[in-house]
Amino acid sequence: MEFELNGKEFIELNKLLKILALVESGGQANLFITEGHVQVNGEVETAKRKKMRAGNVIHFMENEITIK
Repeated sequence: MEFELNGKEFIELNKLLKILALVESGGQANLFITEGHVQVNGEVETAKRKKMRAGNVIHFMENEITIK
């Protein structure tokens, strides 16, 4: 799946998961991230508000998200 930044510089990781409806709430997104269930560019990411920029690839559960 792809996510378009639409002219914005970045989106925070926890907000991305919520906007894409991969989690039920921001709190749930934060929990998944801090527990190490999210990878960014092949590395486990535990920073909830990590800035996702064009080119980043996020793996969460069975989903792959490419930031455009």
